[in-house]
Amino acid sequence: MPTPTSEQRYLDLIKQTLCYRLWPEPARPVDPDQVGNRLKRWALRQLRRVLKRRNMQIVRSPQVSAQARDEGRIWPGLADTMIGLRRLDNLQQCLESVLRDRIPGDLIETGVWRGGASIFMRAVLAAHAVTDRRVYVADSFRGLPPPDTTRYPADAGDDLHTYAELAVDRATVEANFAKYGLLDQQVVFVEGWFADTLPALPVREFALIRLDGDMYGSTMDALRALYPKLAVGGYCIIDDYALPGCRRAVEDFRHQNGIVEPLQEIDWTGVYWRRRAEPEDTAI
Repeated sequence: MPTPTSEQRYLDLIKQTLCYRLWPEPARPVDPDQVGNRLKRWALRQLRRVLKRRNMQIVRSPQVSAQARDEGRIWPGLADTMIGLRRLDNLQQCLESVLRDRIPGDLIETGVWRGGASIFMRAVLAAHAVTDRRVYVADSFRGLPPPDTTRYPADAGDDLHTYAELAVDRATVEANFAKYGLLDQQVVFVEGWFADTLPALPVREFALIRLDGDMYGSTMDALRALYPKLAVGGYCIIDDYALPGCRRAVEDFRHQNGIVEPLQEIDWTGVYWRRRAEPEDTAI
């Protein structure tokens, strides 16, 4: 096998670090309210009160397999991304493809959590000494929106907006970029709900769009605003295809706009396609 280049070594180390793969998954606090047995729940609450006065807490070491981490099947404790190595590998392949083929345009991720995938996109540009492309980091930075069932009935019953773990503020994401040495003028933050921010984004062309909106509405809003700006030869990556709302949005959008490029599977939830031509109609 050929010796890896310094660029490859750098990007491999960044991926491993973003996934927190070089260290064991950290212990997590035990929440007594999540314990089913009433007596155990009461006992844990009493013990937690005692330990809190001593700046201590009850923790449990999670049983997480390497495969589950690589496939992004967990919500990690300290990792800066939850998408796993396989989806990061795919992101690298797509980015290096557009660089190699000189596909014009910037890069964007919609729905960034702690920023890991966006950080990696900036790292790929840095590794290849690319200075004329920007990475757009689009998120509400306060979690997912409540379902708008008037516009998107498919989101009825979705409760992802209640998950506090998904709300990571902008300052935290900026600090994560900075700790990798990748917070600079080539990183542009787009803060707000996708329906409000993405249609007005002053970008002429994208070489890659990565959508991680989970819901039907968030996915459809991003596709409608960004896909018309995706260059021929560029990539559209969908992170949440295993989720019913996201899958339906992608299928509806592709059908409505005559998109015939085949979906390529990345792993259990990630898919992508490369734009080969203009859509067959103008429904966008």
